[in-house]
Amino acid sequence: MSIIAWIVIGLIAGSLAKLLMPGRDPGGCIVTILLGIAGAFVGGFLAVALDISEGVDDFDIGTIVLAVIGAMLILFVYRLFAGNRR
Repeated sequence: MSIIAWIVIGLIAGSLAKLLMPGRDPGGCIVTILLGIAGAFVGGFLAVALDISEGVDDFDIGTIVLAVIGAMLILFVYRLFAGNRR
């Protein structure tokens, strides 16, 4: 995939993850994109490790679902560690 596709998937996945897990999270548009891109890596890694799919390889619904799941996992871990500081 091209860099533009990664940015679009990152924006969509990061936005959906923040929408599905409401709460106070830092960052704006750039952090949301980075969250989605990192979520795509985490979701793709988990999908390959569990032999569910071939990971993030195309711009399709499966890729976005994997990226959203990965981004939600990242948000969950972030809240575990940063939630006690507030």
